[in-house]
Amino acid sequence: MTEIDLTDISARSGGSQPLRGYLAKPSGDGPWPGVVMIHEAFGLNDVMLRQADRLAEAGYLTLAVDLFSAGGARRCLIATMRAMQSGEGRAFADIEAARSRLAASPECTGRIGVIGFCMGGGFALLSAGRGFDAASANYGMLPRDLDAALADACPVVASYGGRDRPLRNAASKLEDALTKAGVVHDVKEYPSAGHAFLNDSESGPRLLRPLMRVAGAGPEPVAAADAWRRIEAFFTEHLR
Repeated sequence: MTEIDLTDISARSGGSQPLRGYLAKPSGDGPWPGVVMIHEAFGLNDVMLRQADRLAEAGYLTLAVDLFSAGGARRCLIATMRAMQSGEGRAFADIEAARSRLAASPECTGRIGVIGFCMGGGFALLSAGRGFDAASANYGMLPRDLDAALADACPVVASYGGRDRPLRNAASKLEDALTKAGVVHDVKEYPSAGHAFLNDSESGPRLLRPLMRVAGAGPEPVAAADAWRRIEAFFTEHLR
């Protein structure tokens, strides 16, 4: 994995200054399909970096963009969440900078997907109609105007946990909206899983972890294995 500087690209579109990302390359010779990865609300931590590595091992040139580059989670989280709620702002310029970086790389085939977890899952849904060829939203908040957000969406694969109370019924609402929009999709809810079930270990500040356990959030290996199988199959179909 290589840390890269996206500041020059983001400067042209009003993105973060600076803007960093982490590029994970598959083994062997490219070019490969690309994937922009968007991290959870706790930032681009070790758990998220391992998700990028996993995507690279599956054969995708993966660029994990750090939406908190300009000051860390404490300074950037509120503005980033506001951008997601409004559907516009600096975070979207950062995501586009990452997509443009992959599109311009000779190591990329030009087919590019987007994947997000938690907060990043919400951004993945909002980005599905913004130049990507496939999107994977994992326990992401639904856009306020769901129909408008999905009007021009690329194919979408989405995974939710049945024990994720703040996102109750999100899977069924998303399924209905994608069907209505005529978007190719694969949406599934896992009854045994809560929020952040695709993580391979607990994440976030240690003081918050006991509360997250009580809320049912955290790794659920059985559901995660099935969700990854679906994501990889969907990306194979739409990005290769």
